[in-house]
Amino acid sequence: MEGVEEMEVRPPPNHADTEGCLTEAERPPKRRERQGKSPRRRRDIKRRPDDQEHLLRRRLPGQAEHPESAASIVDTAEGSPKRWDRRGHFLHGPYPATHFGPKACILPNPTSVMHIQDPASQRLTWNKPPVNVLVIRKIRDETLLQPFKELCRFLIQEKQLVVYVEKKAVEEAALLKDETFGSIRNQLCTFREGYDDISDCIDLIICLGGDGTLLYASSLFQASVPPVMAFHLGSLGFLTPFKFESYKTEVAKVFEGNAAITLRSRLKVKVVKDMTQRTGQLYGEENGVDPQPCGENEAGKVTLQLQVLNEVVVDRGPSSYLSNVDLYLDGRLITSVQGDGVIVSTPTGSTAYAAAAGASMIHPNVPAIMVTPICPHSLSFRPIVVPAGVELMITLSPDARNTAWVSFDGRKRQEIQHGDSIKITTSCYPVPSICCHDLVYDWFESLAECLHWNVRKKQTRLTDVTDSSDAES
Repeated sequence: MEGVEEMEVRPPPNHADTEGCLTEAERPPKRRERQGKSPRRRRDIKRRPDDQEHLLRRRLPGQAEHPESAASIVDTAEGSPKRWDRRGHFLHGPYPATHFGPKACILPNPTSVMHIQDPASQRLTWNKPPVNVLVIRKIRDETLLQPFKELCRFLIQEKQLVVYVEKKAVEEAALLKDETFGSIRNQLCTFREGYDDISDCIDLIICLGGDGTLLYASSLFQASVPPVMAFHLGSLGFLTPFKFESYKTEVAKVFEGNAAITLRSRLKVKVVKDMTQRTGQLYGEENGVDPQPCGENEAGKVTLQLQVLNEVVVDRGPSSYLSNVDLYLDGRLITSVQGDGVIVSTPTGSTAYAAAAGASMIHPNVPAIMVTPICPHSLSFRPIVVPAGVELMITLSPDARNTAWVSFDGRKRQEIQHGDSIKITTSCYPVPSICCHDLVYDWFESLAECLHWNVRKKQTRLTDVTDSSDAES
């Protein structure tokens, strides 16, 4: 599957009786490398004594394809003094044992390797100093005009950076009338969504507003995403950990590097629409979606591919009938969803629409995909969590009485008819969200501050330690 690296499971050392379950060709690389390898090579691959606690590591997606990228992630898991977590354990579980009892073991596959980096060691570093900064602010909110002007002035005059903004963000009447901002406005680089491609020239993204600004920033980059620094100036702010009052200090720290990073996984969504039964209909025209194929189309098929940060929602739309869609997992029919619809979300999206539909909340570093029904007409249909590497497919059931509608992070809503399909899997291009403190503290602070998680009046202690039931007896 594209973007998903495979796994190599290597047996730990000092298991003398494992040859009985392996042929000569299937023996672990530890056994075979002794012949034809130099002593230096053998020292390079020698196992550490604590290999059972060794982690699979994940490199930053796109790092190999873009070696000169301005930002990357450094691994400080090997006891670096700069590591934020000094507790001595990892957020991912320990490397699993591959031998079970005296005779059984997992068949090694030396051709497949999966690297998973420990989330606690994910730190931002700059290969080159950042030059181009994209500032995204909430539109039609006059309370953000002053912070927007201060930030732009700071980045241009003090930091000598090139600032990109959306064209409609600087065309508001209040900004045009401000003569003191005129010199700064003339130095801004503007773009229009859907017309100008800025994906290859942005080094850092700064968001001013609520969670919607982060979702919008994600939609602008359909491949590798620059680091995102989000300031809480909106209504909810679950994904925006920074306070604007100290923006100069916080921005300066990010430019210095060594900032904690949360890699928020995205969904790679492919929508295949069957156009053979539709005459004169333009796919996605009313939503501003490019109807051009994506390169894997058959005759009569039109494909759209998107990167989604929160969720894909399939619902019944304006119809009064139940939504009836089939859910496939890796090509197998799992169930049919009869209700108002279904939500397929990332761990980041588990605190959004999915949480309102009764799903559990998942930390963004957990590699998973959540499937949540919307008002299912079944008392036993509970939300489920599936591995991040599977491919889900949603189609309209043959017996469905009406069509369905799909939206991606609340945008580009369109109708799904018979013959159409929606394929969903985890993307290899996450959103690197910069943490204010660290990836654990920020998340729980957002749960408490934004969603008031587990807030209740404290139970008072008993004045008499004697159990009342014992006293009565």
